[in-house]
Amino acid sequence: MSADHAHRLKIRVYFEDTDAGGVVYHANYLRWAERARTEALRDMGVPHSDMQRLHGCFMVVRRVTVEYARPARLDDEVTVVTRIRRASASLLLSQEVMRGEEGLALLEVTLACVDVASLAPRRLPEPWLGELRARIVPPETSSLGGTAP
Repeated sequence: MSADHAHRLKIRVYFEDTDAGGVVYHANYLRWAERARTEALRDMGVPHSDMQRLHGCFMVVRRVTVEYARPARLDDEVTVVTRIRRASASLLLSQEVMRGEEGLALLEVTLACVDVASLAPRRLPEPWLGELRARIVPPETSSLGGTAP
């Protein structure tokens, strides 16, 4: 996480990410966002594996919305910027896929914590909840125009 509490993950666009025209297939933005969320937690010192091993729970996607603005293309280097917007009973994140300063896609992701055995919803354990709350970033203007979630 950076000083502004945003996590940044750089990703190179490979041939496997694109369609025949060299444009990134839309579902790959979701894969990249998942990877960026996992790395953000790891960088905070609260990896998914510890949550499962120590507390018997894990995070699942409850809701995701994506606004696509511009395509990423073969060989582009993109950055997924992850910001925590709310940490309570659920976790709200905004994730922006950028090429330099240009916004390509904006995702709003709601995560819920569930029990490993029953898959029933449960409260996020400490230190995860405290670490997440300490890194909340208020909404701001996104590079796509408008307010980022």
